[in-house]
Amino acid sequence: MLAARHAIVESLPATCQVCAAWPTQPVCEACIQRFAPPQSRCRACAAVLPGEPGLCSACLTRPDAAAVQQCVAAVDYAYPWDGLIARFKFRSEPGWAQPFAQRLLQEPQTLQLLQTRPLVVPIPLTAARLGERGYNQAWELVKALHARCRRHPPAPPFDTLATALVRLGETPDQHSLGREARLRNLRGAFAVHPSHTHRLVGRHVLLVDDVTTTGATLQTAAQAVLHAGANRVSALVFARTPASR
Repeated sequence: MLAARHAIVESLPATCQVCAAWPTQPVCEACIQRFAPPQSRCRACAAVLPGEPGLCSACLTRPDAAAVQQCVAAVDYAYPWDGLIARFKFRSEPGWAQPFAQRLLQEPQTLQLLQTRPLVVPIPLTAARLGERGYNQAWELVKALHARCRRHPPAPPFDTLATALVRLGETPDQHSLGREARLRNLRGAFAVHPSHTHRLVGRHVLLVDDVTTTGATLQTAAQAVLHAGANRVSALVFARTPASR
C-alpha cells in the first residue's frame, strides 16, 4: 500500500523548485542537466577532478583516506542544491529524499556499488540534533534508495541497518573547521552498536550521508566499521562541497 502511494505521488505533476517549470518533477530534467553535469571525481573523496577519474592529490597523501575505498557524489554542494538540502535538513521537508535518491541512482557508480549487495548504513546524528530535527536525513535517503531499488530494477535490493552506528556524545560545530581539525573533533565520535557487530563482520558496508565536505565524518565512521570487522567500506553522498569552499 505504501509503495503504491509513493508511486502515485511521484507520478503527479509538480512545479520545478529551481526554475518553476510546470508540469514536471521537483527538479526538472533541464535543471538537472544544467546544474548536475557529469563530472570526473576523486574515487576516495568525490572531489571534482580536472582530468580522468582517479585519486586527487590530497587523497594520494592522506593515510586515513584508505578507510573509505570509494565515495560517490551526485552533485556539488552549490546552487541550487545547497538550498534544497537546507530545506531537506532544517525545514522539515524529508520528502526531498525521494528526488535526491532518484538523482543518486542516475550515477553509474551508485548502481555499481549496489550491485555488490552491501549493507547500507546511514551516518547517525547526535541525540540532540535528532531530537531537534525529528528525523535523520541520511536514513531518509537510505529508505528512499531502498524503496526505489525495490520498485525500479535493474538496481538490486540491498540490506539496510539504521542503527548500526552510534554517535557518541556531542561534538562542536564542524562548519568552520579544516580537515585536520575536523578529524580531531570527531576522534572517537562513532561506534558500532554492540547488538549489530555480527552483521558487519566480513561485509561491504556502504555509508550514506547527505553532504560531505572534507570527508572527515565518513572516514571516522568508516574506521569504526572496519574495526568492527567489515572488510570494505564505501560511501554514497548526495552532495560534495567543492574544494574551494
